[in-house]
Amino acid sequence: MSKQTSTYLKFGSATVVILLALGFLAYTGVQDSKSYYVTISELRGMGDIAYTRRLRVAGNVKPGSIRRAGTRVEFMLVEQDQILPVIYNGTEAPPDTFKDDSQALADGSFGRDGVFHAKQLQAKCASKYAPKQGAPANGTSATEPVKSVTQVRVSGSPGAPQ
Repeated sequence: MSKQTSTYLKFGSATVVILLALGFLAYTGVQDSKSYYVTISELRGMGDIAYTRRLRVAGNVKPGSIRRAGTRVEFMLVEQDQILPVIYNGTEAPPDTFKDDSQALADGSFGRDGVFHAKQLQAKCASKYAPKQGAPANGTSATEPVKSVTQVRVSGSPGAPQ
């Protein structure tokens, strides 16, 4: 073999090794960050596979179930007639919207002890964004007439006739 062929083989094999290493790192990164969204009843029916996967579970926070100790929070999620105990051990405190009867989404793993161990917690208060009682959903008052909407065409915009 000539010196030039040997040099090409060295660079080629080094490139292949680097590409394989990057591919492996990308694959394992995707596998670690992937989570499955399940309901509480689906979680109960998953069997042993529920203990090995990263999961996301949503439900309403059961009133009176929230127990706080620093950033550790214990609470119960309720979905129809299913109840799931959750322990959140995160680096950040739960959001301000995390209250009784709020909708919450816990991201973590299900333990063999029957408790969901959350690493991330999201919450929203549905009543905060709902229209006030008796008010129409479109933002107008009940006594104010709805005004007609006129279409405005801007010349030069895509799809507008010239």
